[in-house]
Amino acid sequence: MDALIAPFQYPFMQRAFAAALTVGILCSTMGTYVILRRLSFIGDGIAHASFAGIVIAYLNKMDYYIGASVVAVLTALGIGYVHRKGRISLDTTIGVLFTGAFALGVFLMSRQSSFAVDLESFLFGNILAVGARDLWLILGLSAAIAIAGMILWRPLLYTSFDPIVAQASGIDAERTEYILLTMLALTIIVSLQSVGIVLVAALLVTPAAAAYQLTERFVPMMTLSAVFGVLCSVGGLYLSYFLQSSSGATIVLLATIVFFISIAGKQLRVAARRRS
Repeated sequence: MDALIAPFQYPFMQRAFAAALTVGILCSTMGTYVILRRLSFIGDGIAHASFAGIVIAYLNKMDYYIGASVVAVLTALGIGYVHRKGRISLDTTIGVLFTGAFALGVFLMSRQSSFAVDLESFLFGNILAVGARDLWLILGLSAAIAIAGMILWRPLLYTSFDPIVAQASGIDAERTEYILLTMLALTIIVSLQSVGIVLVAALLVTPAAAAYQLTERFVPMMTLSAVFGVLCSVGGLYLSYFLQSSSGATIVLLATIVFFISIAGKQLRVAARRRS
């Protein structure tokens, strides 16, 4: 019993578990919209684009998360604008803008004789390094995103299933899309400390994708996705403590396992219906 509760005796692990719980719920619920709108690539795109913000913040001696947030939000809004106004496919728009922003970060970094930022923590995450200030930032941004989600529940829901009908019924589909892209950008920034730039897209997509295998109704899907998100983020952090492995990688691997279990569950359910 002592071994099971051992991780919770350290303050840094307590903060890490609180961050993992918050990020798990936030990413998995927002991931529901990502799956329904087929925006799986956008998480990876915005996360990589935020790298330019980190470099710019470093060069101007600013807070890294402020720089990452500004660039992530601008990239997300730019994706929505170019896609709509330029009539360019969404995946092409994401690919062009995120690679451009990421290249800008690499370009600026290459011009410096020395670069003292621990890039590994941003690329792969370091949830064990979450301090009290970081935790309050995660909780504050998560609360703001959750409140926005509740206020915009109806527009976000309707435009996710049929934006044309939603527009005809009086919902501003274009504005709703921009707001959702901003919420996704902030969700990714919240998750950077936990899983990093490389893995954040997986945490945003995989729990919701697993839930989608088991139900096609929106509320049950979001609820099940949140359950999977908490299970994977908290469970992955817990396992990483005993396995002495990367917390971000362990979280994503556990989410991947849950995804394949969900596929197996769907196949078993289909087979059972056929037999009956």
